[in-house]
Amino acid sequence: MLRIRLSRYGHRHNPWYRIVVADSKQRRDGKFVEKIGYYNPRMQPKVLEINLERFKYWITKGAQPTETIKKLVKKYQEKLIKK
Repeated sequence: MLRIRLSRYGHRHNPWYRIVVADSKQRRDGKFVEKIGYYNPRMQPKVLEINLERFKYWITKGAQPTETIKKLVKKYQEKLIKK
């Protein structure tokens, strides 16, 4: 099963994350099918960039987002509506 999840990068105490589509059996930072965005929680304000078209495409193909990704995308969409 495909999952849309965060893959950790950066240094100790200074992480940033790629938002990737990966097989659920792969390691967190292992092989992935496609990178669809990134998230940097250490910057002020927090930076989230995601390709919503590709996100929706993978959802239609059966990929399951993690709870964290669901929360981030929901928050991101609310900011888009305000603009």
